[in-house]
Amino acid sequence: MVAHANPRAREARSRFTIMSSRLESEADFEATAFGFLYRQFTKPKPIPTGINLEGQVALVTGSNVGIGLAACRQLLELGLSHLVMGVRSPVRGEAAANLLRRQFPDAMVTVWPLDLESYDSVRDFAARCATLPRLDIAILNAALMKLAYSVVAATGHETSLQVNYLSTALLAILLLPILKKSKSNSKSSRPPVLSIVGSDLAYSTPMGTSKGGGGPILQQLDTPDGYNQFVQYGRSKVLLTFFFAKLAAEFVGPDDVLVNMPNPGTTKGTAFFREFSSVAVRLWAVFQFLVARDVDVGATTYVDAAVARGSECHGSLLSDWAIKPFPKLWYTKEGQAFSERLWEETMEELQFAGVSGILQGLRDSH
Repeated sequence: MVAHANPRAREARSRFTIMSSRLESEADFEATAFGFLYRQFTKPKPIPTGINLEGQVALVTGSNVGIGLAACRQLLELGLSHLVMGVRSPVRGEAAANLLRRQFPDAMVTVWPLDLESYDSVRDFAARCATLPRLDIAILNAALMKLAYSVVAATGHETSLQVNYLSTALLAILLLPILKKSKSNSKSSRPPVLSIVGSDLAYSTPMGTSKGGGGPILQQLDTPDGYNQFVQYGRSKVLLTFFFAKLAAEFVGPDDVLVNMPNPGTTKGTAFFREFSSVAVRLWAVFQFLVARDVDVGATTYVDAAVARGSECHGSLLSDWAIKPFPKLWYTKEGQAFSERLWEETMEELQFAGVSGILQGLRDSH
C-alpha cells in the first residue's frame, strides 16, 4: 500500500488553495467504471443567464472540428467579440470559420496556424497572441490519439506525448503573461481564464512511478515497447494534470489568471478516432451511442469552466460541471515525488524557451 502524503506538507507546497486537493476521499470512485458512468449521465448544468462576452477576446485550439468548434459557437452565442481559432490546417480552419462568420456576422473570427508537433509553431502562435489588444479566455483543447507509435522528427518525442503534453505545457506557460497583462489592462472584475482540457482516462490509466528512485518519466512515453494508443493518451493526460496542478498552485494566482482543467467526458461527433479502421470506428460508435454525450453538451464543460466559474475552480479539475478530485496517485507521497520529477524534466525540456524565467516572473509579480 502506498503511504499517503502529509496534507499539511502538501498544502505548504501550494501558494493558493486548490479545491481538488481536498477531495482525496472521492478519488478512488472516480477511477471506477461506476464513476465513469456517473459522470457520463450527469445532467448538464446550464450556463448562468446574463453572461455577456461583448468586447472580449477568446482563443480555442483544435477548433475547426468537434468539441472545440462547438465551444467556439457557444462563446460567440454569448456575445464574444473576437474569436481566435488555433488550428493545424488553416484551410480546414477557414472553412469552419466561414460557417461561424455567417452565423455571427458582428464578431471577428480569426484563424491562426498552430502545429503542436512544432515548438517553433507554438512560439510563433504565442507571439501572435501577444499582439492582441487583450486576451480574456484561452481554451487549450487540441489533442490527438495515435493508432501506432510514431516520433516527431524535430523533437525526438513520441507524437502524442509531444502534442498532448509537451507543446501544450509550453503554450500554457507562454500564454500566462499575456493573459495576466490583459487583466491589468481590463476594467472587468473577472480575471482572464486559461482552461487546459483534461480527460477521464487520467483517472484510470496506470502510470509507472519508479518506486526505487527518481527514474525518468518522459522516457516512459517515448518508448515503443508495449505501445497502446489508449494507454499512451491517458498517460499524456496524467502528465498534463500533474503539470497544470503545480502551475496553478505555485506560479499564478486566481486574481490574475484563473487556471482550470475541464473534462468533457466521452463525446460523440468528434474527429478523435479518425485514424482507426472503419470496423473499429463502427464498434466505437456503438459504445458512444450508449454512453457518449452530444458534442454540444461536451462543449458546455469548456464554456462553464471559462465563463461561469470563480476563484474556487483555480487549479482544480472540472468534470460534469463540478469540481472533482485529482487522480488518486496525486494524493500519495509517491505521486508528489512523481510530480516534482515530472516538473524538473519538463523545465529541462522547455528551457530553450526561457520557461523558468517566465514562471519566476509570474511568481514574483503576484
